[in-house]
Amino acid sequence: MELGNYSGLAEYVVDANQALNFRFVGSAEDMENEKLVFQPEMVHQIYGDNENIFGYKDLKIDLMMSRGTLRTFIQYSFSSKVDPAKTDGVTPDDVVGPLLKILAPGSATENKEEFVKQLSSAKETGFRPIGDLVHSFSSDDKTYEVYSCTESTPGFRSYHDRLQVWIMFYIDAASYIDIDDDNWKFFLLYQKRESSGEGCNYSICGYITVYEYYAYGRQTNKKRPRISQMLILPQYQRQGLGAALLNTLYRNYLNDSSVVDITVEDPSDNFIRLRDFVDTQNCLKNPAFSKENVMNGFTDSLAESAAKELKLCRKQARRIYEIVRLHYTPLSDTAAYKSYRVDVKRRLNAPYQREQSQLEKLRRALKPEEFAAAMVNITDREQRLELLEKQFTELEAHYKKILEKVAATV
Repeated sequence: MELGNYSGLAEYVVDANQALNFRFVGSAEDMENEKLVFQPEMVHQIYGDNENIFGYKDLKIDLMMSRGTLRTFIQYSFSSKVDPAKTDGVTPDDVVGPLLKILAPGSATENKEEFVKQLSSAKETGFRPIGDLVHSFSSDDKTYEVYSCTESTPGFRSYHDRLQVWIMFYIDAASYIDIDDDNWKFFLLYQKRESSGEGCNYSICGYITVYEYYAYGRQTNKKRPRISQMLILPQYQRQGLGAALLNTLYRNYLNDSSVVDITVEDPSDNFIRLRDFVDTQNCLKNPAFSKENVMNGFTDSLAESAAKELKLCRKQARRIYEIVRLHYTPLSDTAAYKSYRVDVKRRLNAPYQREQSQLEKLRRALKPEEFAAAMVNITDREQRLELLEKQFTELEAHYKKILEKVAATV
C-alpha cells in the first residue's frame, strides 16, 4: 500500500522493535515491573523485512514468559487504529498472529487471569531444570548452574520448543532445529535464586546447541562436535556468562578421547569475539602456547597439541596462535614485529597464491586473447597488496581488543 494515497496514515506505522517489550516473570508483581523489560534486536523474521506494524498509534506489545515452564502471555494496547471505512478497506496488521506462529503450539495465552494462575501453580513454582547438572559457579554473588540435555531427556522436547523462540529476536537468519536427531546436545544456563517463598527459583539465562558430527578419517568412532547456536539473553549479557557457558561446553568434551576437535557453524561477529577471548585465555595458560613455542612459528606440533589438549580445530588454533604471538611480540622491536606481520600476511595471502597457481594453469591452456578475457575481473597485484594490508590492519585491531579484554580479567 502506498501511504501517500491516504492522508495521515504514516503516523499509523510503528517500528515493531520499539513496540515490543519482553519480560521473564515469576509472579504477578513481576508483570508490572518495568525494570524487567528488555527489547528485541530484530523482528524481520516475524513482522517482515521493514520490521513495521501498520494500523496503530502508540502501539505497545507485551510478551511475558514465565521463568520456569516458559509459558507465554501476550497483550497489546494502542491509542487509536485505522478505520477501514475511511481507507478503502485497508485494515490494520495482525499484531498477535505473527508471534503465535513462532511460539510453541499451545504455549501462549492472551488471558491475563489464566497466566497469573499459571505463575502460582505448583508446576511453575516447583520448576527444576531438565537434564544433568554439569557445572555450577558463582559470579557477582549470584549462583549459576549449567545442565546438559539431549533429544531423549524426559520433558526436554517441549521445553526446547518454548525456549527456541528467542533466537528469532537475537540471531539473524535463525531457524529452528529438528531435535529428532539424537546427535544434538544442549547446554542450558540458569541463574539459581535463594528460595523466596514464592515464584520459581530458576531463571533461564541462555543456552548453546551442539551437533556431534562423525569425524571422517582413518580412525573409527571419532566425532567432531560443531557449535550451532548460542544465545545469552540480553539481561544477562556483559556479565561473563557467555564465556562461562562456552568453557563448560569445552570441559564437557576435553576428556572425551572420541572427540577430535570442536568447530563452529557460521559464527556471528559477536560469537567470534567471544570464542577468540575464551580460547586466548585458555591457550595462554597452556604450555604448548608458551612464548618459546609460539615465537618459533605455527607448527603441526602446536596444532596437534591444541586439538588434543584444548579441542581446538586447526583453523582456530592458527588464529589463536596469531593472537598469542602478538601478545609476546614487542611492537617496539622492529624486526620481531616485521616477522609477525609477514607471518600473518603469508596466511592471509594463501588463497591468492592458490588463485595465481590456478591462473597459471589456465594461461597455458587458453589462447592469449581467451586468457586476457578471463582476466578482466581478476584482482591485480597492486590491488591485492592494498587489500592484504587492509585485512591485516583490521585483524590486528581485533586481536589487540581481545588481548586487552584478556588482560582486564587477570
